[in-house]
Amino acid sequence: MSGSTLVEVEDLSKHFRVTGGPLGVRTAGHVRAVDGVSFRIGAGETLALVGESGCGKTTISRLMLRLETPTTGAITLAGRDVHRLDRAGVRWFRRKVQAVFQDPWASLSPRMRVGDIIAEPLVVNERLSRTRVRLRVADMMGLVGLQPWQARLFPHEFSGGQRQRIALASALITEPDLVVLDEPVSALDVSVQAQVMNLLKDIQRERGTSFLLISHDLASVRYIAHQVAVMYLGEIVEQATADEIYERPRHPYTRALFDAILPAHPDDRRPGSDAADEVPSPLNPPSGCRFRTRCPHATDVCGHAPPRTALPGGGSVACHLYPATAGSTKGPVRQ
Repeated sequence: MSGSTLVEVEDLSKHFRVTGGPLGVRTAGHVRAVDGVSFRIGAGETLALVGESGCGKTTISRLMLRLETPTTGAITLAGRDVHRLDRAGVRWFRRKVQAVFQDPWASLSPRMRVGDIIAEPLVVNERLSRTRVRLRVADMMGLVGLQPWQARLFPHEFSGGQRQRIALASALITEPDLVVLDEPVSALDVSVQAQVMNLLKDIQRERGTSFLLISHDLASVRYIAHQVAVMYLGEIVEQATADEIYERPRHPYTRALFDAILPAHPDDRRPGSDAADEVPSPLNPPSGCRFRTRCPHATDVCGHAPPRTALPGGGSVACHLYPATAGSTKGPVRQ
């Protein structure tokens, strides 16, 4: 893993306007989907964003892909602000950043042959002869475990795992520096999930590709991620290496996420860190610590915005009660 920074996200926010009134033109409020998020991704590194549905993970992925425009903040790729690119810069960006989505059946055109699907990013973004494109497609299909003759087939002739391999081949055909993985294995069988995750690790090791992994599957996150950022209501509440997050979760919300996983034995469940079920609306999030309305350890001080405290070995946690509650875990998190 290289020590150089490929992606830097600084104070990133995305607020969606909510309208009301008879004609739907009055501003009734703003959904604070992402609110002041900062992180970095190193070259050849995987950063995982985890959290409950609605925490802002997918909005960040859309901002990374230029599918949304940030309200405030900046995203830089190799030192270039991705939302301030000219036409030539956008073409450069489309080669350098690609995506693999959750449902391969929805992301692959049923009317196109697999070879054309894989080749499309190459044809659009680079000027190559038909022969070179065909050779690149064959090489990429071999890399992801498909046979070159399968390029003549249509997506419906493949299994779910094979379709995800097709989507991955299409994302990698331009040799991007960053691939955004939005729940890439959640729609697959467990055995196929392991195959795809091993494939991703092999590709990263061979090509030095960086990944931004959006996932709620904590087991797959630990297997593939180097860094983990835990999101709650648009904010990152804890960020550290994967080993640190899983062995020593500091934030009460992080511990609640792990407690939501059913343990192998009832005695393994840690007491006292369960969160209340009701998630506040991002249209009107709680003041101060946004997790305080669900936190079993909340006190009056949690009504104020928590400081971001640096953790030993890198990373940070945003909690008034750290390090007082840091010892409330009971050993490593079991999967």
